[in-house]
Amino acid sequence: MRVAVVAGPDPGHAFPALALCERFLAAGDEPVLFTGPRWFDAARNAGIPVRRLKGLAPRAIDDDTDAGQRIHERAAHISTEILPDLGAMLPELVVSDVLTAGGGMAAERLGVPWVELSPHPLYLPSKGLPPIGSGLAVGAGLRGRMRDALLRAMTDRAVRKGEQQRARARESVGLPAVDPGPAARLLATLPALEVPRPDWPGNAHLIGPLLWEPTEDVLDLPPGDEPLVVVAPSTAHTGVEGMAETVLRALDGAGVRVAISMLDTPPADLPPWATAGLGRQDVLLRHASAVVGGGGHGLLAKSLLAGVPVVTVPGGGDQWELANRAARQGSSIIVRPLTAEAVRAAVRQMLDDPRYTAAAGVAAKGITEVADPVELCRRVLDRARAN
Repeated sequence: MRVAVVAGPDPGHAFPALALCERFLAAGDEPVLFTGPRWFDAARNAGIPVRRLKGLAPRAIDDDTDAGQRIHERAAHISTEILPDLGAMLPELVVSDVLTAGGGMAAERLGVPWVELSPHPLYLPSKGLPPIGSGLAVGAGLRGRMRDALLRAMTDRAVRKGEQQRARARESVGLPAVDPGPAARLLATLPALEVPRPDWPGNAHLIGPLLWEPTEDVLDLPPGDEPLVVVAPSTAHTGVEGMAETVLRALDGAGVRVAISMLDTPPADLPPWATAGLGRQDVLLRHASAVVGGGGHGLLAKSLLAGVPVVTVPGGGDQWELANRAARQGSSIIVRPLTAEAVRAAVRQMLDDPRYTAAAGVAAKGITEVADPVELCRRVLDRARAN
């Protein structure tokens, strides 16, 4: 199966796409990854053919203050930019990241079946949930249901505006205004981070986290046998700033060791009980007793899959939603706003109370309930061929 995988260069989206490409390679398929140049070398080192995802550069006409316009109009532009390269590889299937909707539009323009990859839970609006992003649990009783209905009504206008923007963007590249949607939705998350809804789409499937390491290096651990706390500042532009420095201040004298895992330049003048740099997080997590992170799905899912609870310091985007889901599941403590005092108290609480680690272990067991994304893609292709 020749499959094009389209994802932007943000690590939270590029890494799951890279992991999926590795799954395709292992299954004997022929993936080609369309992404930003930042990950070209890493992809090639993993044996993944790669193409430049054109159309990412901001344009003068873009309005980045309008998220709907940014997503949909940019998607239409990207679909035009990548159409020649995508068509030249003769894909039988396209997998398009949920935020890189141009991949799906380009596939539709080529008449090729496509599936959507979400490196997080399902974020479609639901008639049975409060608005996604609120972080709220489903309202209980009459008052709770009324609250959720009111909140949904307050966001309906934004939802309708987004649908109209998408329709106009589709028409601008010759597609019908009405979006038929993907043939399947692949949700790369753990069941513990998903929530039941009465209108679950029939084509949506939990496939488990798609985890990928950008390096083979292993970060040295600080000396000693005190509990290890792994700190991973958010890679998203909406993440909280200054996390590494604040956590170091917070845990000074707390009887722990700290390993800071980061893509950027590590802090200078580390104390002897801390280390920092780029290293395989999966290896670090084997030694960890707790994690302090920004609430991005990648780190959260990776930590829970390793059975390690998380002190979550959420920033913007979907981090507040994910932090609250993990906290309700019992595997996380939320710290907001970020202060050294709050981080220190949360870490000590997590290390002293075994219920957090137990809840993370329960979340990890959910991996046995997920579907195989490669098999799901092959089913989509089989149905397309049959029609």
